[in-house]
Amino acid sequence: MMDPDYLLFTRAVDAGSLSGAGRMLNISPAMMSKRISRLEARLGVRLIHRTTRRLALTEEGASLHRDITAILEAIQQAEDRATNRHRAISGALRVSAPTSFGRLHIAPHVQRFLQSHPKVDLELNLSDAYEDLLSQRVDLAIRITSDVPAHLEGHYLAANQRILCASPAYLSEHGAPQKIADLSRHRLLAAEGQLPWRLDNGRMRRQIDGRSHVRTNSSEIVRELAVTGAGIALRSLWDVGPLLAEGKLVRLLDGWEGPSDLAVYAVHPRAAGRPPAVDAFIAFLRQTFRNAPWKVPASKH
Repeated sequence: MMDPDYLLFTRAVDAGSLSGAGRMLNISPAMMSKRISRLEARLGVRLIHRTTRRLALTEEGASLHRDITAILEAIQQAEDRATNRHRAISGALRVSAPTSFGRLHIAPHVQRFLQSHPKVDLELNLSDAYEDLLSQRVDLAIRITSDVPAHLEGHYLAANQRILCASPAYLSEHGAPQKIADLSRHRLLAAEGQLPWRLDNGRMRRQIDGRSHVRTNSSEIVRELAVTGAGIALRSLWDVGPLLAEGKLVRLLDGWEGPSDLAVYAVHPRAAGRPPAVDAFIAFLRQTFRNAPWKVPASKH
């Protein structure tokens, strides 16, 4: 049987922080740190550089994480072969996802999932509302959250790094904020309910109050407004990464980001005997997002 500390280490790396992994495992950050330190002492190597914001793997830590992940995948594949699980995956699967995330990062991969599981009858619904999964008869939902409710089981899929950004046209007309306090004199863009912003920079915390320059209930509209020069937005890298790479948006105020406890989860009601299609889709999403290129270079402003 695999050492539980190996599994804990892997979960911490996947979650991006000790606190995030601790919430999923119902273990305090202090106990998480103690157990990883115990593992490091036993192996005689440093696995993780602890920082105030997120975990940074050492070379030895990255190598160990790759090896453990490969072992876990091999075990899962062995179980699948032993139980013929793939042959049994069939029937209806109703999935809900946030509108923009679903369109950009779920829909493009649906066909690959269906090619592997042709007997699954998939229904994909996009909505930014937090639906009640039981009353809406949703088998699986994608949630971007820092807190999975106790009545749901959450499966970590990916980090959700959020940065401040604006278009070159906006910066040309209004200038770039040089410090966090400068945001008070700029046009802010946010969908309904997304202000005030909470921003972190190491141990520093700030709350940015204000009202959106344009009122909207759509995060996708916020992104398009930012691209056209209407103001400054706080956006997830999965949403604006390509626009940053193309120069259509520019990152602002390096170091300041949305809190790192927000992440992308697949959630479903806690129940025994859930459809095999649910587990198959979760595994598919984990594999799809494992190397998601949601990274951004440092700002030039």
